[in-house]
Amino acid sequence: MILKIQLCITEINDNLKYNTFKNNYFKFCDGKNIGTYSTASLLALSIIDLCETFYCHLGVNVPDHAMTFRSLCNLLQDSVTPFVVSVHAKECAGVYFCISTLTIRIIGLLQKCTQVFPQRTESLTNSDLPQSLPVVVIFKDFEAFNSQVLQDFILICSRYTQELPFIFIFGIATSPSAIQHRLPHSVSSLLCIEVFHSLSCTQHLASVFDKLILNSQFPFKLSSRVIQVLVGIFLYHDFSVQNFVKGLQFSMLEHFKSQPLSMLCCQKQEALLSAKTLSKKNVERIRHLPSFMRYVETQEPQEQVQLLTNDEHVKEVCQQLLKNLHKYHKNYYPILQCLHSLTSSLPKFPLGKHIRELHVSCIEKNLWETEEYDSALQLLRILAKDELVAALRKCAEILKSTKILQNVLQQLEDFIGRLEALEGKSETVCVPRKMEYQRTDLFQLQKTLLEKESRRTKRMNPFEVLRSQVIEFIDSLVREYLTPAELQPLNEVCYYNSSGVLRQRLNVTPRTSIQAALSHPFYYLQNESLKTDAGTISSAAPDLCIVYKLHLECGRLINLYDWLEAFLTVMSAAEDQDTNSEECGKYDSLKHARFIQAVSEMEFLGFIKSTKQKTDHVARLTWGGC
Repeated sequence: MILKIQLCITEINDNLKYNTFKNNYFKFCDGKNIGTYSTASLLALSIIDLCETFYCHLGVNVPDHAMTFRSLCNLLQDSVTPFVVSVHAKECAGVYFCISTLTIRIIGLLQKCTQVFPQRTESLTNSDLPQSLPVVVIFKDFEAFNSQVLQDFILICSRYTQELPFIFIFGIATSPSAIQHRLPHSVSSLLCIEVFHSLSCTQHLASVFDKLILNSQFPFKLSSRVIQVLVGIFLYHDFSVQNFVKGLQFSMLEHFKSQPLSMLCCQKQEALLSAKTLSKKNVERIRHLPSFMRYVETQEPQEQVQLLTNDEHVKEVCQQLLKNLHKYHKNYYPILQCLHSLTSSLPKFPLGKHIRELHVSCIEKNLWETEEYDSALQLLRILAKDELVAALRKCAEILKSTKILQNVLQQLEDFIGRLEALEGKSETVCVPRKMEYQRTDLFQLQKTLLEKESRRTKRMNPFEVLRSQVIEFIDSLVREYLTPAELQPLNEVCYYNSSGVLRQRLNVTPRTSIQAALSHPFYYLQNESLKTDAGTISSAAPDLCIVYKLHLECGRLINLYDWLEAFLTVMSAAEDQDTNSEECGKYDSLKHARFIQAVSEMEFLGFIKSTKQKTDHVARLTWGGC
């Protein structure tokens, strides 16, 4: 299953990452069918024919940039030129280092090309070879480069464009103005710049959801809380789709590790075969599942006895429940997409702007019991005929892609035909008989008007009647197919819901983790001698742990000499020295060096800092240690 995830991610990167580049190359295709070219091929061909410098705006999701440039390098080396070199800012502190790095890597690529294609070596001295095989230089982190180094490097390369054509690709994460700030006009005028913008992170995330999560082909599912944790890390930390996929993979591994019945989390036929061969221990585990216990409570008394005593009967029922679970997923996702297409264009997005938000609401609780759902239905009830027909057509297109729910598709097409056959009619309202006004106070008048308004009856025209029927039909689909996943028997087999474990592993706070490691080193080193009671210090602990625990006993300012004396006392206990002897408290150069190193590490971790108040003291920066 992990391999399938990797294949899907590769497909998404190939087909989606450079999808926006297509629009810039209609003139390049010159009337040809642009659909016959892959997006990456269009990018590669355009590098040769159209421009010499590319500005690739990839966004702030820096962890994904390496994957993007790696795919681009492989593509260019396979289809355009073998001389593709990528450099980082840390490798180019000066022009000399930049040119040296570039030269060494080009020579390495030339030797590799000679070994793979020995026939090409005879033509390497041909004068027209550089024009057919340029050198592509990729600056991965353009903003981090020294501007003077970039200017000198570009000026040098511009002198040799006739003999050795260079093509630059600048990877920028911030804004297009970055290139203007770092390169003056005298340098940028030497470049023919073409700007590209990759898809936004949220669009890429939506594609991952469609391929991996909102897909019945993958039996592994995530609960609402787990999805919220992963999406929260994505939106509030790094915008990295790659890290989101790693979190998904970790969730799957943790599910298969912690849930013994995860053997049933597979394709339908494999799950049915596994259910037939369940061991007695696994049958008992099924009986203890909360969802199965709720299912048993809804059965007849005789059936309950069979489910609690007969293992073979449990296996048969388990097979049927697995079939129902797979059928639930096949019906769930098309209806979810239909509901999202209907509500995603409503004002203020009552059910969410993205389908992942609607999915979380559906699997978490009964959607039809929420105020957001009621407001969405109210907005749907005031749609115009053309808007309603367009929305229903989108739903019909979604259902046509599935072999199931054909009866729903037929009813939708019937509604569309009836709506198109209607002629516009004006709304008619029954006019109440004329009110007889008389002298009265304001309160009495308001009460009378409210009573008259409540009695007023409204006659709907044919379109409003049909629109009401359509909304009722959609509401019935939601209540039938978008039930929460927790209500499905055996949902624990497929759904991973340990959001606390996931948050602890993926969204940890560094300070808390460091304090826990320094306070309880046993859990990391697994050394029995490190086990201590609360408030005590083990003499066998690492120097950093000893120094950290000693500093917890101090105030805002820590005397270095007193700190050293306490450290030496703990060290003497480790050497089995008598704490009352004269030797205890004396220190040698080795112990002194160990203490200085531990204090330096404490300062590096941010627990202390030097202070100008007292030269022989340090200031404590953190409080409330573990």
